[in-house]
Amino acid sequence: MKQIGEVIALRRKDRKLSQKDIANLLADKGIAISNAGISAWEKGSSKMTAEALLALCEILQINDIYTEFIGENPADPFRNLNEEGRSKALDYIGLLEKSHEYETVPSAVTDITPRIMRIAIPRASAGTGNFLDDENFEEAEIYAPVPAKADFGVYVDGDSMEPRLKDGELVWIEQTESLEPGDIGLFFLDGRTYIKKYVVNKNGTFLVSLNADYRPIEVGEFSSFRIFGRLTV
Repeated sequence: MKQIGEVIALRRKDRKLSQKDIANLLADKGIAISNAGISAWEKGSSKMTAEALLALCEILQINDIYTEFIGENPADPFRNLNEEGRSKALDYIGLLEKSHEYETVPSAVTDITPRIMRIAIPRASAGTGNFLDDENFEEAEIYAPVPAKADFGVYVDGDSMEPRLKDGELVWIEQTESLEPGDIGLFFLDGRTYIKKYVVNKNGTFLVSLNADYRPIEVGEFSSFRIFGRLTV
């Protein structure tokens, strides 16, 4: 176990705060302490209360108290990952949050008004150039949150857009005929319908998968190509 005072002193200096600064910040939280009192805490000659310790952690942005004061946290899911691994894990967490599929739903919510939405009957890679015809849709009551800009839903077919989009996942599309490079959209290309990332560069126009196992699909000069809409979250 680390010396609490030494940790506090180190973090204070890292943030370029004086002992007077710490005393003033604690006073803002209703904890009265003098500069000398802060010094005594850091030297270990005086013990701080639990309330003061938690306030200091907030001020000094100490988020993992266990690791900071005790050592390696056995509950830390990143403990066996290097910096690159941690970065990749955080990127994946960000994708899960953006999908809204795994977000926490307050247990107190009991009365949710469903939204009537159009859902495409063919899956994203099984459609045709007439994908947006009314006969290709059915209406459904959706109780989960639906993006405000969504015009219709479509089910993903395959794993080419993992980890962001899963096989069989219902995603929401804003109907539009134009996209910005980098957008993920719903497209018709030469007899098939795809959900892909829209990429335009000096080499041409491509529909790109997020799964590296799949090669980009080029939109050729004589391709039959149409933009149906943009993925919205």
